[in-house]
Amino acid sequence: MSFNELGLSPHILRAVKELGYEQPTPIQQQAIPAVLAGQDVLGSAQTGTGKTAGFTLPMLHRLMANHGRGGRRQVRALVLTPTRELAAQVGESIIKYAHHLPFRTLIAYGGVSIKPNLEAIKLGVDILVATPGRLLDLLTQRALTLTELEVLVLDEADRMLDMGFITDIRRIMKALPEERQTLLFSATFSNEIKELADDLLKSPTLIEVSPSNSTAEQVNQRIIKVDRERKRELLSHMIGRNNWQRVLVFVRTKQIADRLAHQMEKDGLNTVAIHGDKSQGARNRALADFREGKVRVLVATDIAARGLDIDQLPHVINFELPQVAEDYIHRIGRTGRAGRGGEAISLVSQDEQDQLKAIESLIGLSIPSEILAGYEPSGKPTRQTLPGSKPVQNPPRDRGHANAKHNAKAPAKGRGKPKADGSKQPAPARQKDRGGVDAGLTPMRRLPRAQRDSYQDNSNEE
Repeated sequence: MSFNELGLSPHILRAVKELGYEQPTPIQQQAIPAVLAGQDVLGSAQTGTGKTAGFTLPMLHRLMANHGRGGRRQVRALVLTPTRELAAQVGESIIKYAHHLPFRTLIAYGGVSIKPNLEAIKLGVDILVATPGRLLDLLTQRALTLTELEVLVLDEADRMLDMGFITDIRRIMKALPEERQTLLFSATFSNEIKELADDLLKSPTLIEVSPSNSTAEQVNQRIIKVDRERKRELLSHMIGRNNWQRVLVFVRTKQIADRLAHQMEKDGLNTVAIHGDKSQGARNRALADFREGKVRVLVATDIAARGLDIDQLPHVINFELPQVAEDYIHRIGRTGRAGRGGEAISLVSQDEQDQLKAIESLIGLSIPSEILAGYEPSGKPTRQTLPGSKPVQNPPRDRGHANAKHNAKAPAKGRGKPKADGSKQPAPARQKDRGGVDAGLTPMRRLPRAQRDSYQDNSNEE
C-alpha cells in the first residue's frame, strides 16, 4: 500500500513525498482511514511506529475540507501532550506535514514566557499543540476559546495520567464542544486509560498495532545480573569494550543522573545528564551534542527523556529498573524505532527482583539474563550507592541538585563541606501545582526566525 491509496489531499501527499516517506506504517494504514471517516479512535502503538503522522495527516485533510469559512481564525485542532519535549516534537512534525497548507500552528508549553503565545493567538491559530498546564493558563486568562474545535488528540495519554494530569484534562474537556472528533493514543492500555476512553470517546475504532503492553519486536532485550555497587564499573566497561558511540542510560532520580554522569566522565567517557532541574539551555546543548556525536553517553530520568526522538539510537541501558513497570516499555521504545534494530540492556541487582517480576508480568515475556565474567554478583543485599559516593538517603524528590557548573568545580578528592562564601544558589522555585506538572524538554535546536516562539504561519496572508 502507498500513501496515494489512502485518499489524502495532493498538498499533503506532496509534503509526505518531500519528507522521503513512501509507504505507510501499519498504524498509519489503520488510523488514517478511520480518522478520515470522522470516527473517534483509541490507538495503542509503541513509539517510533509513525503514530504522529497517523493522526496528523488525516487531521490536516479534514481541516482543509472546512477551511475558509470566513471570520477570525479559531483553534480547530488541539493536540495535548504530557511534556514540553513531546509538544515540540509533535508540533514540528505538524508544521512539516502542513508545509503546503494555509494553516497557522502554535506550540505552547510551560516553563517559558506566555507572552509569545498570547501574541500568536491574537494573530489567529488553526492548530494548537500544548501541554495541559499551559493550555489551562491560556484558558484562565481568556486568551482563547475552543468553541470551534473540530479535532482533539490526546497523545501519550498514559503518561499524562502517570504525571497526574487527569484533573487538568477533565477541566479542559469542559471548555470543548460536545460535537468533536477525539483521538486518544497510548503506549499501554491500562484500566485507567480504558476508563478515560469511556468518558471521552464515542463508539471509537480500536487500533492496536502490537498487543497491549508489549515491547517492540525489533528490540533485543537482555538482563545482566550484577551487584549495585559495581553497576557503574560494568557500564563503563561495556561501553568501552564494545566501542559503543551512542548510548542512552536511564536512572530513577536526578541525583543519581548527575552523579553517574560525573563518574563516567572520570572513566574517560564523554557523558552528560538531563533531568527536570537542568536549565533549558543546558538540556538543549546536551541533546544537540548527543545527536551530533560530541557526547557519547546521555544519562536521563524517565520524565526528561519522554518524547526524545533520536535517529539510529542502537543502545538503551537501564542502569536502574523503573519503579513503574510501564516505564520500562517507554524506556526501551527509544531504540528500535521505525523498524530499525536496537538493544535494551538492564543492569539488575538483587534488590530489584520485584521490579523485574512486575516488568516481565506486564510484557508477558521472560527476559534472557546473563552474568559477565569478572562481574559475578555476590548475592548479598546491596546498599543503594554508587562506587566512591555516599549512600543515597532518599533526597526530597523535587529538590534541585548540583548543576553542571557546580560539578565542574567540585574537587576530585575530599568531600568536606564547602566554605561559606555566600555564593550558594537556592534550588529553583517550583510553580504552583495544579495536579500535573509540565515537564520534559524544550525544542532541541534553535528554530529559524519564522518559527521563533514556537509559532508557524503557513497561511500566506498579510
